[in-house]
Amino acid sequence: MSLIEIIFLSIALGIDCCVVSFSQGLIITANRRKNSFLLAFTMGFFQGLMPAVGYFCANLITKYVETFSHWIVFVIFMALGVKFIFEALQQKNEKPVCYIGLKCLITMGIATSIDALGAGVSLNFSGTKILIPVLIIASASFAMSLFGFWFGNMFRKFPAKYLEITGGIILCGLAVNAVI
Repeated sequence: MSLIEIIFLSIALGIDCCVVSFSQGLIITANRRKNSFLLAFTMGFFQGLMPAVGYFCANLITKYVETFSHWIVFVIFMALGVKFIFEALQQKNEKPVCYIGLKCLITMGIATSIDALGAGVSLNFSGTKILIPVLIIASASFAMSLFGFWFGNMFRKFPAKYLEITGGIILCGLAVNAVI
């Protein structure tokens, strides 16, 4: 994967962080600065950790799937992209489940980074070294989480579904690029 593709991937993966942080920014009124950084750090950490886990777990099966790995990359990215778009188009009446405590932070970090696990597998199959993508993904997720939190805090209404659709389109584009 090229650097520009990694940047697009990190933006697509970071959109979940932005949306979750946006929702937290809407409801949290106390200790906003501290909570925004805790949330952003957690999002960046898990978004950076999960691709590395996926990348190294993929090494266990690489010799069995190496000849058609570009199709696996295609399927993973396309599935994630379609999932993003499908979920964005569904009617949601989500209410915040919790305020930012350790349990809530970890739960949100894991939930938003499951997609990054698949991205790590795809990075391995595409022959990309892992360090730079992990740093870019973690940094983008951190920044997008901070942005989302403060944007949510400043504005009470924002069409989050458009961000999710954009992320889905980016992932679908990366899927198509994997087989071209």
